[in-house]
Amino acid sequence: MSSKIDSVSRFSLRRFVADTFEGADMRHFDLCGMDEVGRGAFAGPLTAAAVVLPPQFRHPLLRDSKQLTPAQREAVEPVIREVARACAVVEISAADINLRGMGWANVEVFRRLTDMVVADGYCCDGNLRIAASRPVHCLPKGDSLVPAIAAASIIAKVHRDAVMCHLHNAVPDYGWARNKGYGVPEHREAIRRIGAHAEHRRAFIASTLQGEFDLRVEAQANLHTQIGCMVASA
Repeated sequence: MSSKIDSVSRFSLRRFVADTFEGADMRHFDLCGMDEVGRGAFAGPLTAAAVVLPPQFRHPLLRDSKQLTPAQREAVEPVIREVARACAVVEISAADINLRGMGWANVEVFRRLTDMVVADGYCCDGNLRIAASRPVHCLPKGDSLVPAIAAASIIAKVHRDAVMCHLHNAVPDYGWARNKGYGVPEHREAIRRIGAHAEHRRAFIASTLQGEFDLRVEAQANLHTQIGCMVASA
């Protein structure tokens, strides 16, 4: 824990921008931060957001979405959208994840965002290698270091939670409004009891749990029809 705190305390956003983007001045630089949510879920889309914030924007709740309660995320999300110079959300559907794999989806979601948002530079949380139309700089613990990445994590989380609540309303058996598609005991037990749904990431579950479940999908329509992306411009 102390090493993480030390790395955060030593980080300088101004120096990061100058060093990463050839001496750019953060005061006149549109930095696009990107982050994803739902990578480890059993069901629903992989969702990512991109946000460009005014350089001087700060807010007491502007931090990694995992450090906020649902109420706090809901409170700060519209503030971020209001002040953002650009804001976009992309989804990779469970159907596409089943077809092409989670590794592909992890990269593709950021490629799509980079094509959608115009900025001076792009960065995301993590340590992926992203071959996009513009260079993307990945930063471990970026959601704790870069305000725009933290903002993106909040936007993505609020968006995906709403999607999972919508899916729950149509198919309440799996408890998606509560577990957001993650593999908690309640969710696993529902899969054992009634089988998998079209919104389940079958290959991902099988590789994670090594055949614990019967993942034959019931003959149900894919309720989540929004494949691709949603864009919200500030």
